[in-house]
Amino acid sequence: MAKLILMDFYADWCGPCKMQTPIFEDLEKDFSDKVEFKKINVDKEGDLAVEKNIMVVPTIILEKDGVEVSKWMGVTSKEELIKAINHALK
Repeated sequence: MAKLILMDFYADWCGPCKMQTPIFEDLEKDFSDKVEFKKINVDKEGDLAVEKNIMVVPTIILEKDGVEVSKWMGVTSKEELIKAINHALK
């Protein structure tokens, strides 16, 4: 099975990030057996944020087998993320 990682790049001071967090946490409950979830604070992990070319928070990246397959900037709906996860799992 492919290894999927969903990364949420956020900052503590970011209002939209606070809106994204419950969506991300719900997805983690639903897909924790199939997807690895990572919350990445851009203020504490700036090198990784630069490496992943994060310009906006929140940004969510879906990787499959170490390759970025989707990237969303700004608050992203649970439905859109579910669709992408299910597609990547095929």
